[in-house]
Amino acid sequence: MKKDLYTTLDLNLLRVFQVLSQELNMRKASERLFVSQPAISQSLTKLRHHFDDELFVKVPKGLKATPFSEALAASIYPYLNGLANSINHCAKFDPATLDRSLKIALSPIVLSCLSGSLYQAFKASAPNATVELVSWSRSTVEDIQKDDVYLGINYEIDTPAEVYNKKLADLCGQVIVRNAHPITKTITTPYDYSGYEIASIISPGWNDTFSLAANTMKEHGLEYKIGFRSEFIMVLLDIIQHSDMYMPHTNLFPVHQHPNLRALNVEVQGEAYHIGVYTYCHTRHRNSALLNWLHTLISNVIQQQLTLNNK
Repeated sequence: MKKDLYTTLDLNLLRVFQVLSQELNMRKASERLFVSQPAISQSLTKLRHHFDDELFVKVPKGLKATPFSEALAASIYPYLNGLANSINHCAKFDPATLDRSLKIALSPIVLSCLSGSLYQAFKASAPNATVELVSWSRSTVEDIQKDDVYLGINYEIDTPAEVYNKKLADLCGQVIVRNAHPITKTITTPYDYSGYEIASIISPGWNDTFSLAANTMKEHGLEYKIGFRSEFIMVLLDIIQHSDMYMPHTNLFPVHQHPNLRALNVEVQGEAYHIGVYTYCHTRHRNSALLNWLHTLISNVIQQQLTLNNK
């Protein structure tokens, strides 16, 4: 039975063969492959045995290929070159060539601040792709596990092992009130909010059963009451514009887009309150070029929003 030269070949040897065919010099081949000359000699011995041909013979200026070696090199070169191009292409990422659909889940506190600017930034870099921005729900973590949602953005939450998270930014806590609110300070502490009701944003999967502001007031022994809770920020904004309720938020909130509202900075024990926002994806994507691009794009959009808000 005729020997199957392909399936019985160590394909690592083909790279050695290709370089030897190009250099026709043992020393130059070893330098290109970053291995010793004895290692090249051992590989050549295996190749000669496999193909039952000398492949290269010594000449005064190096090596000369046998007719079989010349024919083999000419035959396999296009395939090896194509394989190299395919492998290198997979390692590159150009968002302009992206033509798939991506679903991104944003927590309500992020969705209300970034959805428009994030969509514009995405389409500017990846015009052929389709992005679906949805609100983070109680099933989002499970959807990420099933790959039904490619990426999620939320505060730090507990997740199963197959969900990977990476910090996007640190945000500063702020409180949003109506212009005519009795609190006139721009830098406030929990004591300033004693007696006022909280309009609390529900971020599913993060604060379903608690209010961070209420917990802070309780820790300081201060009077507090949660007057209203909702996942819908537009409802909360309408309420605080017509009452003395206050809505805890962050410096991501675009207060300049709401002329009837003010943003108050908050200090707890003499320091600004910081809270991290993260991206979440399936662990199989954590080293992908697509994820790295998305993470950078979203981080840049957040930083641009923060800069705009600080003007």
